[in-house]
Amino acid sequence: MATLRTLFLNPPSYAGFDGGAGSRYQACREIKSFWFPTWLAQPAALIANSKIIDAPADDLGLEQVLQMAKGFDLCVIHTSTPSFDNDAHVAAELKRAYPEMLVGFVGAHVAVLPDISLRAAPALDFVAREEFDYTLLEIAQGKPLADVAGISYRCDGELRRNPDRELIKDMDSLPSVLDVYRRDLTIENYYIGYLLHPYVSLYTGRGCPARCTFCLWPQTVGGRTYRARSAASVIAEMARAKELFPQVKEFFFDDDTFTADLPRAAEIARGMGRLGLTWSCNARANVPYEYLKLFKENGLRLLLVGYESGNQQILNNVKKGLRLDVAEEFTRNCRKLGILIHGTFVLGLPGETQETINESLRFACRIDIDTIQVSLAAPYPGTELYQQAMANKWYEPASLVRNDGTQSCALSYPNLSAAAIQAGVKRFYSRFYARPTPILRMLLRMARDPLERRRRIREGREFLRYLSGRTASSQARCSCQELRKSGPSVTAGRD
Repeated sequence: MATLRTLFLNPPSYAGFDGGAGSRYQACREIKSFWFPTWLAQPAALIANSKIIDAPADDLGLEQVLQMAKGFDLCVIHTSTPSFDNDAHVAAELKRAYPEMLVGFVGAHVAVLPDISLRAAPALDFVAREEFDYTLLEIAQGKPLADVAGISYRCDGELRRNPDRELIKDMDSLPSVLDVYRRDLTIENYYIGYLLHPYVSLYTGRGCPARCTFCLWPQTVGGRTYRARSAASVIAEMARAKELFPQVKEFFFDDDTFTADLPRAAEIARGMGRLGLTWSCNARANVPYEYLKLFKENGLRLLLVGYESGNQQILNNVKKGLRLDVAEEFTRNCRKLGILIHGTFVLGLPGETQETINESLRFACRIDIDTIQVSLAAPYPGTELYQQAMANKWYEPASLVRNDGTQSCALSYPNLSAAAIQAGVKRFYSRFYARPTPILRMLLRMARDPLERRRRIREGREFLRYLSGRTASSQARCSCQELRKSGPSVTAGRD
């Protein structure tokens, strides 16, 4: 049997919604941002005669997507907890237009809640649990759903669950995503505020050995073990990336923690240095000075670092496994070497109070990192934080996103309301960026680079609209009325 013509879809949603297959917080950002859909590109690279449509990044509406889906036999949609109802609406419209099309969902949400997801979205034929690359390959090759490990599916009106699929052990067996990027994506449509533009992001490994209670991917799809490709294969891929994308100014390694295996990271860094490429990656705030120095000498520009909180007890509560004094020393070392840091903080984690929010703000200002991201603690199903929130009744019956697609606070505590946590985000941003040092840094960079100047002016307008509360329209591109009214029903405290 011929391979099914397969469409991989990041569906249309809220304007500017970065919700699928790459983003760690599915929401519209304070400034326009899109991550590459790597989780869809990887199985697309396995399946001949496939195509990716990334509707939000390409600014496509539902009618356009329906027209482009003509002729496909199988459609795989990446969904998330905040966008599930919207994505189910897209699936229903696809099924209405093409009744013979096989439609399935992938992503952390359906991996954790397969039966609930199938019941909530009658148009679905299956959902893929766990790591789904080879699962989708088998389906595309025509293998009966009853024989495909790692899925739950609908058969004769009943829901059935097949045995689990083992995680991939040999990561070098997966093909590169670069040819899929070049074939199907317009890389200039992808923006991240702290990365040079245009950029390309990809994974060199999956999983993370850290135990953070709030982190979605290791607890649902990627696993707690860092399974990585060999350094030689990564270097070879980056040499090809240099040829395919000569316009790219920066490559980002989006592994949960690229620095989890420091000797391997050092070998890849040396390869990047030989290639003359600029790169960045996710890192924990405990990388020793000698490795930071080696990375910097071989093209490292920026580290994305999850500080999360400036309160040690909160870090202990979420099993971060990091000491604040170590994080401060790491940050000083980065500054000494000229490595930029984009630091991420999360407000509303267990133990949060108004004072700990202020403590985190003081910490961020003291270490004086280059840029920050302040997110709301999101109790995604499948995480330990979700279980804690349900057991302690911290989870308010609300969506994880507001009517404009931006993050909403779904947690509250006896001594700290959801509204107070939400207000803390804007206060954090305002006070951090209103200081003379960040303003001067930004002005100097804008003065040196006209492209940077135009970009920062645009982002500045978007950020000011966010701070003033005048965010984008609540209209979802799919015109899903129930979504606009109440948000995704499957996030309202149900398992």
